[in-house]
Amino acid sequence: MLEMGLPAVWGAAAITYKLACPLAQQNGLGARIVSCAVFFAVGTGLMMHVRRGLLRELRQIRKVAGAAQGALLRPLPPRVDGLNIAAAQFSADRGATVGGDLYEVIGTEHGVRIVMGDVRGHGLAALGTVAAVLGSFREAVHDEAELAGVLRRLERAMDRHLRERAKAEHPSSGLDPDNPVAEEFVTVLLLEIGPDGEVRALNCGHPWPYLLRRHTEPVGVRGQVEHLALGDPLPPLGLFPLPAELPVVRRGPFLPGEALFLHTDGVEDARDSDGRFFPLTTALAEASRYQQFSPQSVLRTVFTQLLRHAGGFPTDDVAVLVLRNDRQHGRAPLGARGTARQATMDPQPTNHL
Repeated sequence: MLEMGLPAVWGAAAITYKLACPLAQQNGLGARIVSCAVFFAVGTGLMMHVRRGLLRELRQIRKVAGAAQGALLRPLPPRVDGLNIAAAQFSADRGATVGGDLYEVIGTEHGVRIVMGDVRGHGLAALGTVAAVLGSFREAVHDEAELAGVLRRLERAMDRHLRERAKAEHPSSGLDPDNPVAEEFVTVLLLEIGPDGEVRALNCGHPWPYLLRRHTEPVGVRGQVEHLALGDPLPPLGLFPLPAELPVVRRGPFLPGEALFLHTDGVEDARDSDGRFFPLTTALAEASRYQQFSPQSVLRTVFTQLLRHAGGFPTDDVAVLVLRNDRQHGRAPLGARGTARQATMDPQPTNHL
């Protein structure tokens, strides 16, 4: 009643003035000025009422969207099996908390398993694919003993999602399309960190991570920042079927005090006003120059320099995940398992920076 009553009162006041007020019947300049002022006040009141209603509706929509995205993005624990974790994301769509980038960290009986992915496109349009990949990953990491089995599950989930989306977009055919969604794909990096620190990886078209070391070794022996290009990646999920054999890349050990820096291509592809790409290696070297660097400090340094380089928000989604090995003698502490979630945005970190 209040929503409908207030505009009705404003309208009734304007009509009453026009029909019943003697001043409104006069043609003099002063009478016309007063009449204009009355109708201007009525119009302003109506516009303010409409504006308040739209703002209320916008707040409600944002609240619903936040709840939906919160169901997709689970709280990120600060530690998983002795690994210190920090992560953050920018969405290319202003006002969106998540975009087309995804990641997850889960402690399992097979080791700590991590996924980092990047859906083609960005912003809210990619959320369906993000949900499909993350949902499948969260189930598969507990069920599959081998990392290759996890990737097979992600491939099937991606294929099923694309087919359902194609049927929704073209419901008249009633048949499963041969080519579900042309040029729709997601790059995926799967990592598994065992209790002994050995790192196993499968890469489907995603940027390889960086390894950060404390600055304790002689100059020139080993660098502080090492790009872990561990082989030729497989094709992204959704473009081509995976090969029959999935070669799991092994690298180890992941030593206590070292950190892994995982990212999406929006980080290195960010450009400044002169078209120069973001110097990620330089930023990582600065972030890890202190012996006691933390994942949070690495995140702060990289995002601060990235925003300064790009002159504001990048044009593509950006996600970063940093894991530091805080285990003692390479063994994971018992009872420290947890699940981590994907990035946030605005730029709100999923962990305190």
